[in-house]
Amino acid sequence: MTNSKQADYDLVVFGATSFVGQILTRYLVENYGAAGKVKWAIAGRSEGKLNALKAELGAQAADLPVLVADAADDAALAGMCRQTRVVISTVGPYALYGEPLIKACVDTGTDYCDLTGEVQWIRRMVEGYEAKAKKTGARIVHCCGFDSIPSDMGVWFLQQQAEKAFGKTCQDVRMRVKVAKGGLSGGTVASMINVAKEAGADPKLRKELANPFSICPEGHRSKVRQPSLKTAEYDKDFDVWLAPFVMGAINTRVVHRSNALQNARYGQEFTYDEAMMTGKGAKGRLTAYGITAALGAFFTASAIKPTRWVVEKLVPKPGEGPSPEDQENGFYDLRFVGRTTDGKTIITKVTGDRDPGYGSTAKMLGEAGLCLAFDLSDDDQGGFWTPASMLDGKLLERLTSKAGLTFDVLETR
Repeated sequence: MTNSKQADYDLVVFGATSFVGQILTRYLVENYGAAGKVKWAIAGRSEGKLNALKAELGAQAADLPVLVADAADDAALAGMCRQTRVVISTVGPYALYGEPLIKACVDTGTDYCDLTGEVQWIRRMVEGYEAKAKKTGARIVHCCGFDSIPSDMGVWFLQQQAEKAFGKTCQDVRMRVKVAKGGLSGGTVASMINVAKEAGADPKLRKELANPFSICPEGHRSKVRQPSLKTAEYDKDFDVWLAPFVMGAINTRVVHRSNALQNARYGQEFTYDEAMMTGKGAKGRLTAYGITAALGAFFTASAIKPTRWVVEKLVPKPGEGPSPEDQENGFYDLRFVGRTTDGKTIITKVTGDRDPGYGSTAKMLGEAGLCLAFDLSDDDQGGFWTPASMLDGKLLERLTSKAGLTFDVLETR
């Protein structure tokens, strides 16, 4: 069954001329057409840029409808939402530009997904709009890109397999990035700098960002201390050195929210953390310490006004990102280790066939939007969800059949 809201379009891509929006639009045109079974449109603030994007995509995009709406124009956003059942938003940083569209979707009962990784903004949106979303039926699903679908769905898959193999879920899960090849875009860097800027000015926010349960429903906590890698560390499971993973700060929060929204299916005392593998021996150790130092320097400099402008001069600008060749040649390989309370172990793998931040993210985001439009029941209630808690196996099937991801069990013991 689908969302029963009567509308002209199944989905609208808002921010279609952004860096990831262009990749997403091309993906949808090439895989679903512009006038086929999926009725969809592109939207943004510049009609000229939207039409230029259509022209660049060629004859196959000739019939693609264009909607004009500015991220700060409440009336235009509401009008856009009334025309569609689902909005996919690529307009970030979301903490700066995202709230008016959330409000419009909630007010009109329109489903929504995005690729934000801004945990402090997610919390504000949940606090401000979830009660009304439950009334209007709007299903809001944040974090539908590399942060955090591979992590969130990777844990969901591991737990499914653990239940089959052991008859129970794993209380402890660790994700390790074996390899991730791909470039950063200016939009991602801008979001990271904005988080550092907000945290640098707000001690309360710094405390919140250190809380792994910051976006969980009130009352969902664990008495067990959550692991959180802060510096280089040796991992005996894979015989490699580890460094902190920059996306871990959002991914861990999303995974914990998924657990909470599934009635603590992974366990009330579930623990989860993420890190990246840097190799074996002295070289791996040196690399791990180097990455740790670089991440610390970036966030420290971004948080302080006198040095922030230096960072902004050195990093990619919004609208800039990896070339089509880099996107095509990128890939990632994530490993998950899960352990049950009685010591049983399962190791799984998630891979993607494009660069994680853009080539793969665009496909994941598109399939998440289509999943919202076509795969859910009208009984699936409104509110703020995560990919695993709302889209679950329906999204997993789309990811593996359409979006170039694989989910595999490597070992059980």
